[in-house]
Amino acid sequence: MKTRALTSSDIDHFLHKGYVKLEGAFPREVAERWSQECFTRLGYDLEDPSTWKEVRIHMGGDRRVDVKEFAPAVFDAMCDLLGGAERIGGPVQWSDHFIVNLGIGADDPWQPADKWPNGWHKDGDFFRHFLDSPEQGLLVFVNWTDVVHLGGPTYIATDSVPVVARFLAEHPEGILPGGFDFRGLVGQCHEFEEAVGNAGDVFLLHPFVLHAASQNILRRIRIITNPPVHLNEPMRFDRNDPADFSAVERGVLQGLGVERLEFRPTHERERIVPERVKRQMLLQEQEKARSASGM
Repeated sequence: MKTRALTSSDIDHFLHKGYVKLEGAFPREVAERWSQECFTRLGYDLEDPSTWKEVRIHMGGDRRVDVKEFAPAVFDAMCDLLGGAERIGGPVQWSDHFIVNLGIGADDPWQPADKWPNGWHKDGDFFRHFLDSPEQGLLVFVNWTDVVHLGGPTYIATDSVPVVARFLAEHPEGILPGGFDFRGLVGQCHEFEEAVGNAGDVFLLHPFVLHAASQNILRRIRIITNPPVHLNEPMRFDRNDPADFSAVERGVLQGLGVERLEFRPTHERERIVPERVKRQMLLQEQEKARSASGM
């Protein structure tokens, strides 16, 4: 399959490590402007850590940009990994739903990714998970600030795609977000990395990559977003022409050790309203109140 942005080496890296990193995917000055706006919305002073009331914030937001226009190279890379623009569900957008880490675990002894016990997960708290789920064709990390070692980089288990693929293949009835034994799943992994990068860098990850927030020992400002990319229809692992498999589908088949698979869910697909959304709505109400009072 002809690619638009990624090289064959990039695709191989995605298949073996579960991600590709796109450096300088959008201008640093744009990232800095959005970061400043993030702090204004929180009511925090960017230069005064004493005003930082919480160390971890998942924000809601109303601002959206179309990735095809905002970061065209990223959109092209998404197409390369998903088998073409026609397989992507609707416009791909990024928002200001910031995930802010201002000092998680800063007072605790540092633990590297392979020893980190907390918070490992597969994204998707809004749907029942199947091997072929279309709700999350790709996971995306967008860096709005520099993300450095000891400064809260996301930990990723780079050999977790086969682990999650096997687990979901064994459960055609699907798994609700709270039904995963993530500790048991990550316990089967042996390869870990830190998603470090600069403001303006973007990571595109296989949706089965297990990951976790890490400690921000340095108490540096770390702001990212992780919007999913949806598919028009469920993934297919039984395509007639092997060349038609997307890189994401190939990653699943490779993880299962098969060339082809007929997968049929045994339960209806299901959408869920997560608690996260309710908390974000409350944060947005507080932001509007601060804006109205001139704070």
